[in-house]
Amino acid sequence: MKNYLLKLADDTLIMGQRLAEWCGKGPYLEEDIALTNIALDYLGQSSLFYKYATQFYEGKSEDDLAFLRYEHEYLNAQLTEFPNGDYAQTILKTYFFAVYQKILFEKLMKSQDSQLAALAEKALKEVKYHYAHTKTWLNVFANGTEESINRLGNAVGNLWEYTGGLFDKTEEEENLTKLEIVPDSEMLENEWQGTIQKDFQEFGMQIPENAFMQKGSRKGIHTEYFGYILCELQYMQRAYPGCEW
Repeated sequence: MKNYLLKLADDTLIMGQRLAEWCGKGPYLEEDIALTNIALDYLGQSSLFYKYATQFYEGKSEDDLAFLRYEHEYLNAQLTEFPNGDYAQTILKTYFFAVYQKILFEKLMKSQDSQLAALAEKALKEVKYHYAHTKTWLNVFANGTEESINRLGNAVGNLWEYTGGLFDKTEEEENLTKLEIVPDSEMLENEWQGTIQKDFQEFGMQIPENAFMQKGSRKGIHTEYFGYILCELQYMQRAYPGCEW
C-alpha cells in the first residue's frame, strides 16, 4: 500500500513543482493565476497522500517522504518530470495527466480503503477543472494558427512515449487490485486511451502511430531532468533540517 500512495504523492508533487515554474510567466494574468492554482492543487494533493503514507513508515513525517528520499526511491511517472517546454507542451502534459487522474480517482472513490476513497473524492473535484481547462486550451491551439498547430504537434511528439509510464505498476499493486483497493492498471490505460482518442478526434488531431513507451516509471527509473528537480525540492530541508512544509 505504501508504494501505491507514494506513486500518487510523487506524481502530484513533481507535477506541482514543474507547473510552479510558470508562476509569473503565463501568457496573460488570468491564465498565469489559473495555472498556478493547478500547481497548488497538485501540491495539496501530494500533501494528503504523503500524510496517509506516513502511517506505513514509523517515525517518518510527510516532509521526510516528500523531501528526504533518494532519487531512486521516488515512484513518479517520468511524464511528470518532463520539462515544461512551450505553452502548448505544458498544457498537453497537464491534459494527459488530468485525463489519467480523472479516470483514476473516479475508480478510487469505490475503493475498499475508505481513507483512500475519501482522498480521491476530494481530489476529483479539482481534477475535473484541470481537465476542462486544458481541454479548452488544446481546442484553441488545434484550431488556431499554423504556428499553434505545429507547436501542438511537436508537443505530442515529445510527450507521447512517456504517457505509458503513468500505468506502470508498483510492486504490490496487483494484490491491491485483487482486494479491490485500487483499480486495474490495464483497465485504466484502456479508458485513458479511449478518452484521448475521442478528444483528439474532436480537436482534429491524430494519436501517434508509434507504440513505443518509456518504462520504469514506478521502479525509480527517471529521466535526466529529475536530478535538477530534486535539487530544488530538497535544498531547504538539506540546508535547514527540520523545516516544516
